[in-house]
Amino acid sequence: MCGIVGLHLRDPDLEPRLGDMLTTMLGEMTDRGSDSAGVAVYGNTDWTPPGSATVTVLADGEDAQVLAARVSARLAAAVSGRELGATVLLSAEVDVDALATAVRTAAPEVVLVGLGTELAVLKGVGLPRELAAGFGLPGVSGWQGVGHTRMATESAVTPAGSHPFSVGPDQCIVHNGSFSNHASVRRAMARRDIHCDTLNDTEVAARFVAEQIALGAGIDEALEEMAGVLDGFYTLLVSTAEEFAVVRDPIACKPAVIAETEQYVAMASEYRAMAHLPGIAGAHLYEPEPGRVYHWHR
Repeated sequence: MCGIVGLHLRDPDLEPRLGDMLTTMLGEMTDRGSDSAGVAVYGNTDWTPPGSATVTVLADGEDAQVLAARVSARLAAAVSGRELGATVLLSAEVDVDALATAVRTAAPEVVLVGLGTELAVLKGVGLPRELAAGFGLPGVSGWQGVGHTRMATESAVTPAGSHPFSVGPDQCIVHNGSFSNHASVRRAMARRDIHCDTLNDTEVAARFVAEQIALGAGIDEALEEMAGVLDGFYTLLVSTAEEFAVVRDPIACKPAVIAETEQYVAMASEYRAMAHLPGIAGAHLYEPEPGRVYHWHR
């Protein structure tokens, strides 16, 4: 059992409150997963400086500035480093792929857990509210946010094994449920030279969806293709720099609630995570239908 939350803001006036609202949503889902947690935030100019690529890594205690200097020497460009909990954000005015390649080459011991121009991924082991406070999430602005609280059932409780998973530029996925055939799908992807960093089944789904998007699929098509390959029960929230999508398995084994207003689209495993949101009393509230992809554009 895990908890999922997400906010896709339509009203720019709410952007300064994104982190505060997301923090409360995440905290309300502690009962659904208290061993680890994480968030993904889009559009925060401190965490993802405009005109720069940003990569999130798990550096196992290595100083952020030392790591930035190592990557800068490999890249021959200035790299800034910022430590937030177990994660380090590295930013540079270069292409996303160039920065990611430089990180992997200069620091092969770190685990890359997020990349893009709009996206910052922060995650770690511990209680959701404590992690959010350590990240400084309550004071963060942005236009879209995703969060996850984890109760591990099939892989280790580590920062790398926690959600969100981001394996494609500005792409993010969080998951409540379990895929029964993730090991065989992981092996099939390895034969296509697509490799996972963890044993978490959600990473398999994230890499499958990223592969489909890289091949030209839209987010709806990618999720529909995934449903035909990965077996199991799930609620997924998938986001990109322009999109926000929710899908449940064809039997709808895992809970999900969506709230839509003129100001935002919100999603959570349980309504109580959204009860504090502005205008929630007048929101259009509904449970997503089994197997249907719900999709919103910025």
